[in-house]
Amino acid sequence: MNRDKEFMKIAFAEARKAYQENEVPIGAVLIAEGGILICQNHNRIEQLNDATAHAEILTLREASKVLNRRRLSDCTLYSTVEPCAMCAGALILCRVKRVVYGATDSKFGAAESIFNVVNNPALNHQLKVTAGIMEEECRELMQKFFTTRR
Repeated sequence: MNRDKEFMKIAFAEARKAYQENEVPIGAVLIAEGGILICQNHNRIEQLNDATAHAEILTLREASKVLNRRRLSDCTLYSTVEPCAMCAGALILCRVKRVVYGATDSKFGAAESIFNVVNNPALNHQLKVTAGIMEEECRELMQKFFTTRR
């Protein structure tokens, strides 16, 4: 649990960068077995004018380049917010071992709240899920972001 919080702090720092860049404040980090940080990123949807430029997707793309492989079966992805269906699908396709997230997403969540894509028995891969790491901080940053935009 201590390592989870340590890595979530890195993801949270990425989420703060997104917030400062007027992006939805979500950050992600990919860690290989042994606690090796592979890469980190944050939402860049507005910057890249790309609806798929979610923190998780950008992190998975970069990790595949760094590791020179598409299967990330020895890795854990940390995200400040529960992955959406697109990101959950990418986690499945990359064969990520585990996903750890901070705040649940009652509108788009696909790891437990609305959908359970990451543990759907009809799919050929399932992930271990740990939720609620730094939940309050992650939720508050999201709420602050959307409150200032309304």
